[in-house]
Amino acid sequence: MRVPTLEAVHVEPEDAPSARDRPARVSRHRVFLAITPAVLYLAVRELGLFVLALMADRWDKDVTRVLTSWDGQWFLGIAEGGYAHVPPWLVDAFSRRTAETPLAFFPGYPALVRWLDGLPGVDRHSAAFTVSMVSGVFCAYGLHRLGQRVFGGSSRAGLYLVVLFAASPMAIVLSMTYSEATFCALAAWSLVGVVERRWVPAGVCCAAAGLVRPTAAALILAVCAAALVAIVTRRDGVRPWIGGAIAPLGLLGYLGYVAVRTGQWDGWFAVQQRGWDSRFDGGAATWRFALVVLGDPRSVLELATVWFLVVAIALVVLSMRRGLEWPLIVYGAGVLAMDLGSNGLMNSKARLLLPAFTLLIPAALALARRRTTTAVAVLVGIAVFSAWFGAYAITAWQYAI
Repeated sequence: MRVPTLEAVHVEPEDAPSARDRPARVSRHRVFLAITPAVLYLAVRELGLFVLALMADRWDKDVTRVLTSWDGQWFLGIAEGGYAHVPPWLVDAFSRRTAETPLAFFPGYPALVRWLDGLPGVDRHSAAFTVSMVSGVFCAYGLHRLGQRVFGGSSRAGLYLVVLFAASPMAIVLSMTYSEATFCALAAWSLVGVVERRWVPAGVCCAAAGLVRPTAAALILAVCAAALVAIVTRRDGVRPWIGGAIAPLGLLGYLGYVAVRTGQWDGWFAVQQRGWDSRFDGGAATWRFALVVLGDPRSVLELATVWFLVVAIALVVLSMRRGLEWPLIVYGAGVLAMDLGSNGLMNSKARLLLPAFTLLIPAALALARRRTTTAVAVLVGIAVFSAWFGAYAITAWQYAI
């Protein structure tokens, strides 16, 4: 009888995984990777809400009330009764109200809230918070995809980009009854379409974003410019033509609707100017504001706002030096230009920077090249600061944001 030698005998360790276990482990790994963007986004936002609860208690304010304050009340009012039946106590910056005043607010976000509110057992506030939360998660996956697809990108860079976005200085509005989360979600996926040369989805998302916020003008510029380059260079057939044609329809459609309602071709801009004294002045008002605040700081929020604008300008330069895809730079710089060039409420400028998330990509790529412990420490510090600053902005700060 042949006696097996030691080399012929294969004894597996008792705790060694069998071949049959490998598919299960791979499946669990894939599930973990699939949920990570959502988990990271929600964890950062939950930290912000936790700090907000502490600050609200310190200032004796109701959390739900501050999360639905200012523009949030307008969106809830439009979601409840449409433009024709907004509660009469809602007024503009000059405590006035006309039939045209509600038209200053775009319909996309309140429409989603109204549709969800129509479901059994769902109240208006819950619907609004749900739309914001789901939009934020949808945006997180778009940003993760964007961080993977850019030159030099990776899954890790995409995850860091999600955290940086969720921990932006005024990211608290992503948890409020505001339209920023919905707009950013649509903008992120539109830009993913541009980077991946999927022109029709890019155009559709861009058109939808145009029904949510006027910031879509910067997105339209980026999408249409990229589509035009593809057309001129004879790439991707007819798809750039279709995507580029679809992209501006949402914004132009709503501006046209307001023009008909007001009887003015520039009706929306007129409503903004009459109700909030908001117009494009090329940055003159922002420059004066910055000089006054830097010369004589009056509050934490105002001083921080000026420095956020300075950092945003530096990030545009960094994005160009880093060689970030030019449509992403065009979009981020466009958002910043709209923010800097408006003479609107200066206290809102930090919030209006939130959609310029493409400017965070170089920082995410840089962190992805660092040791994990270093990157985590930096991101935790940023998240803690964002949680405090956002809570301060809607509790201790007594003016509109």
